[in-house]
Amino acid sequence: MISKATLYKSDFLLWTQQQAEYLKKGCWAELDVEHLVEELEALGRSEQKQLGSYLQVLLMHLLKCQYQPERKTKSWVNTISNCRDQIQDCLEDTPSLQRFIEDLEWIQKYYRRSRRDAAKETQKPIETFPIDCPFSIRQVLDPDFLV
Repeated sequence: MISKATLYKSDFLLWTQQQAEYLKKGCWAELDVEHLVEELEALGRSEQKQLGSYLQVLLMHLLKCQYQPERKTKSWVNTISNCRDQIQDCLEDTPSLQRFIEDLEWIQKYYRRSRRDAAKETQKPIETFPIDCPFSIRQVLDPDFLV
């Protein structure tokens, strides 16, 4: 029989199926607790990163719309709308993510990245864009703001 750690490293899908089966059957002693804990923690981080990724793209497009309105396209508007929808879905599916949306430092982390990306895409100096996020979270999530 393959050890828990070996299966985890050699065939992740099989490992997950096996762990799910052990959980269903209540075979607690068979569970690979160490790796289960690791994967559960990673799932939580993944949800947070997904939310941040949508926020970063959304902020970049809002910056482009505000600082280069003459180049605004349907594609930008669709991206803004889609990111807002995805953020809303994330918050509905995982309400505890709301605390990140309310955390100015967390938002600023993604804003810095969106600022850098907006500068690259618009070919404007990064100094064109404010150092701190110029939008409130209410504006960012408002379906009518800058579209």
